[in-house]
Amino acid sequence: MVINPFGALIGWRLIERENGSSRYELDVAAQHLNPNGVLHGGVLFSLADNGMGAALTSLLEEGEQCASIAVNIAFLKAVTAGTLICDTRTVQKGRTVAFLESEIRNGEQVVARAQGTFSVFQARGR
Repeated sequence: MVINPFGALIGWRLIERENGSSRYELDVAAQHLNPNGVLHGGVLFSLADNGMGAALTSLLEEGEQCASIAVNIAFLKAVTAGTLICDTRTVQKGRTVAFLESEIRNGEQVVARAQGTFSVFQARGR
């Protein structure tokens, strides 16, 4: 698995990744909060986008890569503390496009939902 330096910076943990799904955890800390003391929306967005990429890569064939085309997120509840769980599933993977959904919870409370469209393509030599 490829190391994700951004993930290390944010501090999320991969719990599972298989069969078109993924689960990540993130302990909310002071560095994740905006000036109002609430979790920055960019943290939730990044968690969902990364979860989608991880879920989709579990389905890719040899030589395939993926990249986000569009991600739409709805912030449902403010977060100030806790451990976030991001569950993602691949809804459909075609030859060149995939559609995914993520749900982020803080305990039992759903705090965000996201939908993403990803491009699937052949890797080029670097």
